[in-house]
Amino acid sequence: METKKALITGITGQDGSYLAELLIKNGYQVHGIVRRASTINTGRIDGILSEGKINLHYGDLGDTNSIVSILMKVKPDEIYNMGSMSHVRVSFDVPEYTGQITGLSAIRILEALRSLGMTNVKYYQASSSEMFGLSAPPQNEETPFKPQSPYGCAKLYAYWITKTYRTAYNMFACNGILFNHESPRRGETFVTKKIVRGAVRIKLGLQNKIVLGNLKAKRDWGFAGDYVEAIYKIMQHREPDDFVVATEDHHTIEEFAEKVFNKLDLKLADHLEIDDRYFRPNEVPDLMGDATKIKKVLGWEPKVKFDDLIDMMIKEALKEENDKIRKNS
Repeated sequence: METKKALITGITGQDGSYLAELLIKNGYQVHGIVRRASTINTGRIDGILSEGKINLHYGDLGDTNSIVSILMKVKPDEIYNMGSMSHVRVSFDVPEYTGQITGLSAIRILEALRSLGMTNVKYYQASSSEMFGLSAPPQNEETPFKPQSPYGCAKLYAYWITKTYRTAYNMFACNGILFNHESPRRGETFVTKKIVRGAVRIKLGLQNKIVLGNLKAKRDWGFAGDYVEAIYKIMQHREPDDFVVATEDHHTIEEFAEKVFNKLDLKLADHLEIDDRYFRPNEVPDLMGDATKIKKVLGWEPKVKFDDLIDMMIKEALKEENDKIRKNS
């Protein structure tokens, strides 16, 4: 049986790294697109990279020619479009760039597949709960989209163009509408990682306060490792379809922060500073998914609970900070 080839955009990110590991485990030959940079940014995949288990290709989601060249070279069986400008708050500062990378990357890949006669290649679009915006929870596949950020709007374009190419060209093109998902690999500027890292550094006496924005926003948080298993199930389904992926549990940012600080025997109120710079121009108050469809159709269930996710992130953050201390001592 011929080995399947998968191409992952955003392979160096949180989701891309977990997905690469899962696909390798399932016997795939894995390829990834990375941007050329003057600094090394492969930390999340160094383990599998050093073992020669993935093949990296320089390219850019804003450059059609590089996408076409990589598709012709790799000839993948499956494409997972995980790459994007993924920070919602920052999307207000770079709205055009967000549209180019988060939104138009989907059409660049899909149109490249069509024009190259590769419409038999399976395509996965990483869609986002931010598309729901102001729609009241719980949100499912039938909930109206009301995005409130350039990021949410860009993701919505990618979502609809994926559905359009599916019907227009009979392509296996599908969307996973993922709610917030975290892990020890989450980027430093995202609020969950910022809270965990800040609390750990306060515990170790390395800083005294943490600066946050809106504490009242509610989010449905899951574990990224669980969510890439949902992504894989979506792509192996007998027909292309769109699925909400969520835990069906939501908490405020304040609840998340208090739990982190309590687990470290700290009081959030003693170390918290609120800064208007971290508020979004448009706030999304409450996101909680209804994952009935994916549970029923694909049999997917989240394994890692909210508390376990926090414990996992704290443990890794403590290890990282202690390693830095030892290295500098």
